[in-house]
Amino acid sequence: MKKFYILMAAATLLFVSCQKKEQVAKASPKAVAKDSASCAKPAKKEFEMYEMSQMASLMEQMYAENLQLKERIKNGDPVGSFPEHIVKIHSAAMTDETENDAFFKEQAGKFIKAQQQIYADPKNAQKHFNDGVTACIKCHEGKCEGPIPRIKKLYIK
Repeated sequence: MKKFYILMAAATLLFVSCQKKEQVAKASPKAVAKDSASCAKPAKKEFEMYEMSQMASLMEQMYAENLQLKERIKNGDPVGSFPEHIVKIHSAAMTDETENDAFFKEQAGKFIKAQQQIYADPKNAQKHFNDGVTACIKCHEGKCEGPIPRIKKLYIK
């Protein structure tokens, strides 16, 4: 008797599932078109190239130059002359202009002063260089923390 009930349940299940397939097949063309449209691939999104702000570009340039300066200081090579474009940090356009506030200006001033000291007092270049790195970190702690681990790699130990 148990086998009979199991067989009947299986037959009923098979019958019900076949009826649902028929209902889908008999659906109106509009419903099928609607279902097909929902499966269609989304329109291609056009690729947009990221463009750095003037400030981001300047900071990338300063980072690269400071990597080279770090090596010159570590090797005891002449440091050269102060790169004047660093003072553009006060006027470069930022991604978010509201970030160019008193705090940023103060930290930028400390960074520029430390950078100038490297070239004015090359005997203590390592200390001045590390002071400049510290100024960068302090500013980024208050503004944009993302590059801090990268900046810390500039320290001369």
